[in-house]
Amino acid sequence: MKLGVLDYGAGNLRSVLNAFDAIGAHADLVTKPAGFDQIDLLVFPGQGAFGDSVRILKETGLWQPLQAWLQAGKPYLGICLGYQLLFESSEESPGVEGLGVAKGRVRKFDAASGLKIPHMGWNVARWEESQSAIWAGLPNPTYVYFVHSYYPELQDESLALCRTDYGVGFVSGIARKNLVAVQFHPEKSQEAGLTLLRNAVKVLGA
Repeated sequence: MKLGVLDYGAGNLRSVLNAFDAIGAHADLVTKPAGFDQIDLLVFPGQGAFGDSVRILKETGLWQPLQAWLQAGKPYLGICLGYQLLFESSEESPGVEGLGVAKGRVRKFDAASGLKIPHMGWNVARWEESQSAIWAGLPNPTYVYFVHSYYPELQDESLALCRTDYGVGFVSGIARKNLVAVQFHPEKSQEAGLTLLRNAVKVLGA
């Protein structure tokens, strides 16, 4: 199975590539539309603003093939921004449409609650039993590493893979046929993160 990591010039992807190498699943960067034709599983990690990312993806010609990939139901693994962009919109960038794969919007944590923003560091993901193949070999809950100021507000709870609390409870990962996406960073979550990546590649490649 050929893995491709979407690279639109934002963020350091080396740690993601290293994580896949560590589990014996080499991944190449996808930097142009033609790269989609060379892979079986698309990985979209990322950091940055919702709106700026949409703009850059469109300017580099990657937005349309990304939409087509998801609409065709091809294997997709989203991390952080690659999770949030699956939603319809974000409070971070009013008026900018996301990919709309998951119904709902991305909201900002409420600073008035006294929370430290961004939500940065270790927190727990509480797994849904129905998605056990994706978290096989991990405890429930599992400590994973987060860095984000916005969280998804999901309409279809049946998609939930895991949940996390940070002042408010939110769905920190979703899964459906040929799609897994999480808010946290598996590549920064030590052995637990590598186990999750290994499971996700196995499930998405089945």
